Amino acid sequence: MSSGEITAAEMAALDENCKAFGLSTLQLMENAGSAVAKEIARRFKAGSVLVLAGKGNNGGDGFVAARHLLSLGFRVRVVLVGRERDIRTEEARRNYEILKECGCPCEEISDASALRRRCEELLADADIVVDAIFGTGFKGVPREPEATAIEILNEARRLKRIVVAVDIPSGLDADTGEAEKAEKAVHANLTVTFHKAKPALKAKKDFVGEVVVAPIGIPPAFEKLAGPGDLRSVVKKRRKESHKGEHGRILVVGGGPFAGAPALAALAALRAGADWVTVAAPKSVASTIAKFSPNLIVKPLSADILVEEDVPIVRNLAKKHDVLLIGTGLGDAEETKNAVRMILEGEECEKAVVDADGFYGVPLPFDAKKKKVILTPHAGEFSKMGVAFKASTLEEKEAFVREFSLKNGVVTLLKGHIDIISDGSRLKINKKGNAGMTVGGTGDVLAGITSAFLAVNDDAFNVAVASAYVSGAAGDLAFAEKGNCLLATDVIEKIPAVLKDFC
Repeated sequence: MSSGEITAAEMAALDENCKAFGLSTLQLMENAGSAVAKEIARRFKAGSVLVLAGKGNNGGDGFVAARHLLSLGFRVRVVLVGRERDIRTEEARRNYEILKECGCPCEEISDASALRRRCEELLADADIVVDAIFGTGFKGVPREPEATAIEILNEARRLKRIVVAVDIPSGLDADTGEAEKAEKAVHANLTVTFHKAKPALKAKKDFVGEVVVAPIGIPPAFEKLAGPGDLRSVVKKRRKESHKGEHGRILVVGGGPFAGAPALAALAALRAGADWVTVAAPKSVASTIAKFSPNLIVKPLSADILVEEDVPIVRNLAKKHDVLLIGTGLGDAEETKNAVRMILEGEECEKAVVDADGFYGVPLPFDAKKKKVILTPHAGEFSKMGVAFKASTLEEKEAFVREFSLKNGVVTLLKGHIDIISDGSRLKINKKGNAGMTVGGTGDVLAGITSAFLAVNDDAFNVAVASAYVSGAAGDLAFAEKGNCLLATDVIEKIPAVLKDFC
């Protein structure tokens, strides 16, 4: 998230996170509508205002603005473009009901022809017309009656009425500034946008007029804090037509000295939505791993540890999978370190999650344009990469992770009491999780979740943020039942509960 702008997806995630952190949508809607009214009142001491409102939260902002304008002495009329019964959110519905209770003239019109006729009458008496039809979530071509409402707003401007857009002129794509047809987007005199500017506002100045960025009470700290909203763009819903493998094929390379670690990572990847997980493990532990679950596909390698002779086998397997997860339970033998390096350097490895003993052989730096690599170390594991971790405060740790990620072309997920995630430019922290998760295996669970998400997404930073949140939230659910007696397998079993509203 840049300091000056915010995309539609980032804003949607932030709105959802605010709700999870206790700052309700109703509070934000109140602040947004109040900001619009304040900007109108700054420019006009009195007058007649017509609000054209849609059925979503942008319409809810318009209802709040109408109420505040009434209290400031403006004459206000509201036209709901659609039916009251079709208002899509509880917050918008509540503000519409409040508006009617306080005596504001409100009409609901769902027929395009009737809307045009009625608004022609209302425009004769209007000085200011408020566009509260579509917000930042709009994409594509407006349908009726909203398309007619946009035409009416543009006609109002031609009639020298002042057109005020709520958050973004309706019909524009908030990110690109594009409209499918120019005549199907509002040309505003003033746009009051919320929290931060949207990219479209700079790209389409002829549509937006004067732009005011209004704060609506979202603390800057909330932008940096991972939450359920960060799952919106990462967790993929399954289509009825989906086929096996479409939701991710994961290759886990692990085991040797340890058998449980790669099994836990693989099972976590499956619980996080991956369709297919193969574990390539040394022959000494392959049969043990296979016994963990019949859901795992296990490919035995040639020796008791990962050796260089196995590299061609792993590379060939990598071609058939979307993501390579390497390092869990591998051990620190020199042959293993060399094999890890050779595997990660191969062109077959386009997406990778590196954890635990994989850090010994990780070939830093990577070319971020060619490979998407996520590293999931705790502070003590940087030494495996030959890096001295020298940071104590949260601010120092953030600076370290950001610099390390930028220098090495990776996304780093630093595990700890507070997780820190950065790609060298963006940075977020995750506070979910608990002391019970110090039990062995929870890091393997996190790596498995991360690999599942990376398989179906190209933004490795968003993947790492979402993974940290899901792992911590699942751990918190497990802790609520088991306390400090929780096991890594308990965390795995709670992953579906965290994801259920997104799948």
